[in-house]
Amino acid sequence: MSASLQLPSLLSPLPGNHSRPVFRSTTRLVRCSTDRQRLFNRIAPVYDNLNDLLSLGQHRIWKRMAVSWSGAKEGDSVLDVCCGSGDLAFLLSEKVGPTGKVFGLDFSEEQLFIASSRQHLQSKLCYKNIKWIQGNALDLPFPESSFDAVTIGYGLRNVVDRQKALLELYRVLKPGSKVSVLDFNKSTNPFSTSIQEWMIDYIVVPVADSYGLANEYRYLKSSIKEFLTGEELEKLASEAGFSNAKHFEIGGGLMGNLVAVR
Repeated sequence: MSASLQLPSLLSPLPGNHSRPVFRSTTRLVRCSTDRQRLFNRIAPVYDNLNDLLSLGQHRIWKRMAVSWSGAKEGDSVLDVCCGSGDLAFLLSEKVGPTGKVFGLDFSEEQLFIASSRQHLQSKLCYKNIKWIQGNALDLPFPESSFDAVTIGYGLRNVVDRQKALLELYRVLKPGSKVSVLDFNKSTNPFSTSIQEWMIDYIVVPVADSYGLANEYRYLKSSIKEFLTGEELEKLASEAGFSNAKHFEIGGGLMGNLVAVR
């Protein structure tokens, strides 16, 4: 891996287990939504528990599928954008092994703090290869053609400029490498849509309310409505320069995964 990917100035060395790590922002122009950033900071403490409860643990299967589709392999340098509390980054770390490098980037300092804390509790040697960076998905702090694989889980739907985000993902990928984009599926099937909306209204929001986060999770329905269908995602990826863009419906059509090649 080139020295430019060591990024010594982006992330301060992690202190002992009883100290809070300091994440230095790499954004030059703040284009992300401040409201969304605050939202993800608020839900960070219970984010993992809610994911398990609301998906009955199925999100772990979907995330493994997303990482598998990325094509990450032993010794690769990989990036997880909108990494949240680190689920995809940890899975990528297992794929690339101790000789590989994983960078997890997110705009939420609270999510990164939890990801770093989880990393300290892990015993697998490969997890030592992960570096956490606070940054902007619309202005990635990496040179062109830096990574062998890139993932983004439940992040593209939340960025303020999806085309710009895809252009950035394309830019930092090496030619011939893949991006894997996991998110809620915006179905064109009215029946699937009604099931998805019912689950949000009568399962997701009530469960979130028990944590005092009902308002924070009500945004899901509107964010999915404003998202893109699988066909629209394929088109947007192609416009960003990707080839062989293919969207797969998973989780009974509730989730979707876009796979595209630079």
